[in-house]
Amino acid sequence: QVQLVESGGGSVQAGGSLRLSCVGSGRNFSPYAMGWFRQAPEKERESLASIHWSGPAAYYEEAAKGRFAISRDNAKNTVYLQMNNLEPLDTAVYFCAADFRGDLRDGGMSWVPHWDYWGQGTQVTVSS
Repeated sequence: QVQLVESGGGSVQAGGSLRLSCVGSGRNFSPYAMGWFRQAPEKERESLASIHWSGPAAYYEEAAKGRFAISRDNAKNTVYLQMNNLEPLDTAVYFCAADFRGDLRDGGMSWVPHWDYWGQGTQVTVSS
């Protein structure tokens, strides 16, 4: 069974930085892609960024562009989210997720993510 464990969350003042880590294990860990998400109080979970496990492709949602960077270390089964210039609105529980299906369509030109495995989340609190 796949397990994902996040770490690196904490409390930081506005303008500060954090680097989140997510370590995967199980199922000869080799996902098609990994992603980062967050959920603020009383809000729906939102996607931030995703990265393919092979190759350089990475994708960012609007909330993450310019301040967040996703990266991975395949040898450590770890995906990272570097977060800079944090704002109070970034306060949320941050989750990582794994897609093992690799659902490619349109002759391989588009990828439909299936986030089948999730970590428990790590709390990030940004104070003003």
